[in-house]
Amino acid sequence: MATCFYRCKTVDMKLNPILLEVFKNRFSSISEEMGVTLGRTAFSPNIKERHDFSCAVFDRNGDMIAQAAHIPVHLGSMPLSVKAALKDTRWAPGDMVILNDPFKGGTHLPDITIVAPVFHKESTPCFYVANRAHHADVGGMSSGSMPLARSIFQEGLIIPPLKIVERGEIDKKLLAFVLNNVRTSAEREGDFAAQIMANLTGLKRMEDLITKYGLEMVEFYAAALMDYAERMTRATIQKIPDGIYEFEDFMDDDGFGNQDVRIHVQITVRGDEAELDFSNSDPQVEGSINAVCAITLSAVLYVFRSLVETDIPTNGGCLRPIEVITRPGTIVDAVFPASVAGGNVETSQRIVDVILGALSKAVPEKIPAAHQGTMNNVAIGGLDPETGDPFAYYETIGGGMGATAQHDGESAVHCHMTNTLNTPVEALEYAYPFLVTEYSIRRGTGGRGKFRGGDGIVREIKLLADSEVTVLSERRRRPPYGLFGGEPGAVGKNIVASGGKRRKMGGKFSVPLRKGDMLRMETPGGGGYGAPAQ
Repeated sequence: MATCFYRCKTVDMKLNPILLEVFKNRFSSISEEMGVTLGRTAFSPNIKERHDFSCAVFDRNGDMIAQAAHIPVHLGSMPLSVKAALKDTRWAPGDMVILNDPFKGGTHLPDITIVAPVFHKESTPCFYVANRAHHADVGGMSSGSMPLARSIFQEGLIIPPLKIVERGEIDKKLLAFVLNNVRTSAEREGDFAAQIMANLTGLKRMEDLITKYGLEMVEFYAAALMDYAERMTRATIQKIPDGIYEFEDFMDDDGFGNQDVRIHVQITVRGDEAELDFSNSDPQVEGSINAVCAITLSAVLYVFRSLVETDIPTNGGCLRPIEVITRPGTIVDAVFPASVAGGNVETSQRIVDVILGALSKAVPEKIPAAHQGTMNNVAIGGLDPETGDPFAYYETIGGGMGATAQHDGESAVHCHMTNTLNTPVEALEYAYPFLVTEYSIRRGTGGRGKFRGGDGIVREIKLLADSEVTVLSERRRRPPYGLFGGEPGAVGKNIVASGGKRRKMGGKFSVPLRKGDMLRMETPGGGGYGAPAQ
């Protein structure tokens, strides 16, 4: 068994509730401004247009103080990456550490984290700022670094905690090594520069904050914000009836013939604390849908933070009343050298589905039916015929949200563990040799019910260059569930047109396609809530 939890210290000082609110907004605004810098200076459409990145501020122990409203699956796991960086690094002013190792707090290899320390008249850091961005390629066996892999070694370059910036100087040898192992080095270099600039923004704003209020007060209110988030989370759990609630759902497959991979949770609520036990989930599998423990923690944080109706900061305090139990070597706590590219994007969604399914038995009025349950990952790479340069495109595609006890589900949006945007057609066609032939709402795919689930999306792309296409998707066999008589949402479909023939593909595939071929993705709808007759 593995137990994951967080703790932080407080300083003896009288709490001023007005200052608490001031600091809550100051810390959050620092994270938000870091995100603005990253998004505006990035090179790749995935970061620049879709905002597939996250920024946050951490205390001297590596516990998260505040985050921007970015990607849930990044932010719940990033503290473990920061702690890994703290463990392996002797810091000096001007340093920054890069890492992406999923077994050291990462999620999957394309998500690269850069951590920077905040110094103030001390020999050790007093705070840290960090950001994580999804790079469209980090090497590996297929373009886009989201392959149908059997081992993490096939998925790309594994970066342990290393100093990418030392005393203000970029390590050009390390950067050259990384860029030599990716397909689109110029784009990667631009995105790394954007991440470094985002951290520099965070460092400047943290220095301004400490200069204005003093280090002791800033640290005190950072700890107080975590205590406040803990109190509000405890109050939310206290309203859930005591009891044991179980639920299970299944991954369609792992891409290599292993189907119906079980994810099970048993939630025990006692007073103002909750225990989530995932130990009865299936063993890790051959394919890349394995999730590391950091992803499971992210899903738990996301769900319980969503239940809190008060506007609280999302930080390490939210997890203090919650114990997460896993069994190493399972689909929700994979061990090295498991392939994990799809665990971050697909299995995280199913973990959320099972947690919400269990809680629907305790607080049915607060829990929605299942959302689309997938991120519909598509990666396409090849050589641009106009320039002769390599290109690597990556995107996740939205779908339908599940209905609630009060409302229909939203259509054509990203749900749960992703909070990205859809790439505009104009930006997509400008950046890549593609022609978007259809981009529409997939009408009628939301589950029927008293309140109807949201509809999915249709995106059809004609390739203008010979390309390697990889798709990792779910809910192609098992539909998103409805609740309390509501009907399930429609399953998704993946279709390839090549050589004059249309082929229905599975949820996970990698195929070479020729110029003029077509990829069509129809994403799932959300589940309905309540019997349709109502």
